[in-house]
Amino acid sequence: MHALPYGTLCLLLYLEKVMSATFEALEAEVLGLPAIQGARLMEKLIASLDIEPDVEDAWAEAVERRYTEIESGTVSPLPGAETLSRLRAEFQ
Repeated sequence: MHALPYGTLCLLLYLEKVMSATFEALEAEVLGLPAIQGARLMEKLIASLDIEPDVEDAWAEAVERRYTEIESGTVSPLPGAETLSRLRAEFQ
C-alpha cells in the first residue's frame, strides 16, 4: 500500500467536511462497483479534471520520488489512520 500525496489527503479532508447526502449516496454506489468498473470510472473522473500537463507531470514526479524513497528505505510511510489524525488536528 502506498501513502497518498499530501495534497490528495488535504482534498479528502476538505471533501469530508462538505459532503452532502447526495455525494455520500453516490460514493456508496460507486464503492459498491466491481473493481474493474470502479477503476474505469476512476480513470474517467481523473481525466475529466483537466489538470494542466505541468501540474500532472509534477505530481507524477513527486509520486515516483516518494515511491523510490519508500522502496529504498530512505523514508517510512505512516499508517493511514495516523496520517488522517495528524491532518485533522492541523486543519481544525
